Amino acid sequence: MDTNVAPPPERFNFARHLLELNSGRAAKTALIDDQGRLSYGELGDQVRRFAAALHALGLRREERVLLLMHDSSDWVVAFLGALHAGVVPVAVNTLLTAQDYAYMMANSRAQAALVSAALLPTLQTALDHLNTQGGHEVKHVIASRSTGALPEGVHHFTTLVGSHAAAAQAADTHGDEPAFWLYSSGSTGAPKGTVHTQANLYWTAELYGKGVLALREDDVVFSAAKLFFAYGLGNALSFPLTVGASVVLMAERPTPQACFKRFKELQPTVFYGAPTGYGGMLAAADLPTRSEVALRLCSSAGEALPQDIGQRWTNHFGVEIIDGIGSTEMLHVFLSNRPGDVRYGTTGKPVPGYEIELRGEDGRPVADGEIGDLYIRGPSAALMYWNNRGKSRDTFQGGWTKAGDKYTRDADGYCTYAGRNDDMLKVSGIYVSPFEVEATLVQHPAVLEAAVIGKTDADGLTKTKAFVVLKAGAQATETELQAFVKERLAPYKYPRFIEFLPELPKTATGKIQRFRLREREAH
Repeated sequence: MDTNVAPPPERFNFARHLLELNSGRAAKTALIDDQGRLSYGELGDQVRRFAAALHALGLRREERVLLLMHDSSDWVVAFLGALHAGVVPVAVNTLLTAQDYAYMMANSRAQAALVSAALLPTLQTALDHLNTQGGHEVKHVIASRSTGALPEGVHHFTTLVGSHAAAAQAADTHGDEPAFWLYSSGSTGAPKGTVHTQANLYWTAELYGKGVLALREDDVVFSAAKLFFAYGLGNALSFPLTVGASVVLMAERPTPQACFKRFKELQPTVFYGAPTGYGGMLAAADLPTRSEVALRLCSSAGEALPQDIGQRWTNHFGVEIIDGIGSTEMLHVFLSNRPGDVRYGTTGKPVPGYEIELRGEDGRPVADGEIGDLYIRGPSAALMYWNNRGKSRDTFQGGWTKAGDKYTRDADGYCTYAGRNDDMLKVSGIYVSPFEVEATLVQHPAVLEAAVIGKTDADGLTKTKAFVVLKAGAQATETELQAFVKERLAPYKYPRFIEFLPELPKTATGKIQRFRLREREAH
């Protein structure tokens, strides 16, 4: 690997690793959430107490527990407490349906469920559904942040933590041992249980959090991406806690106004967002001034950042957005711009410690400037998809992980996103990147967001169709937007069809679900 980072020891427990790193910071603020602050000393104590509580409830090594909680200090304590105990947290998105949670609990064979009190009714509906299908294995439900009486048999998180003495020792786990699961976000269909190891958290924190972003102990970090998302887990847990920084956690959805409130009141120095969020903030009438914030660095992932959004953000705040691409399978960003070396419109170069290849349809590397399938090799790759050998073999190919994205690379080594494999279009026999067309459309002053798919015309030929969301109060016509794209791209790339929508379908992590638009078009 092209890095000087020492590997972790063979026997490695990430929770123990973090607590030991911060043993000299007991009084420093670790977490700031909607209800208060938690110091590093308090965090360490609660993590060890929760680990002891899990053992007292009968949870055993490698058994799974569902983690369905809004971002808070309790989320961090639950996740790290499970790792400390050698129990495997299955972190799931808080915006799904009861049917989704029923599937995930059955798929993971969860033995317990950790849930925010506000989500308890949805969880109960999921459990009731499983009971009608033959039952489930959930023996304990633990509710966080309850303001009233809990149903009989449901444990109160705070009471449970407070009633156990701190575990003296962390589980003696192996660095390659399954530590936690994340379900893929579903931007291409059904979610898959992605199994990660204890050491994977170490590698992403060392190689990207410290190696590229250069996070510092005096930073206050704030992530719009939630902890259940691989990007958010690094942003707001493993990265800042590795360097002893302070973390702002927010339970509510990251609307522009919710983010602005934290920018002004808590003065984060590092902010992590997604392109959709940055675009929404720039379009907001109450966008803070440069003097009202303390930002020194911003990060973007989830989808490629349009050049126009990056440039406008930097012009307004005087701060770069470091755009990168990661995945649930690789846990965090592996291809990225660097602070001081940002080329908006590109995703930068491989993160030191990772290798990439762009391969053609014949499996061989493509020449610079040609579109190829992205493959990654690095130490943070997941072990597998749970109970899905076919998909595992397709994605995890020897030392390489197939990303499912298409990219080009220029002569200087900078990579530019071309689109998801499933989203790529062939128009007149030539590949067209939907992202390139979308990135051009959003440069129009009236356009907030755009998504492009292929539409079959009356002759059976594939043509581009754009779904466009206009900014509040703005107006634009189909002809006007088509002419705008024609002036900036090769003629065959302009959208032959444009449909205006009030909003685009997205995953909870902000990725546009183009397959939903294709389904809409098919019907």
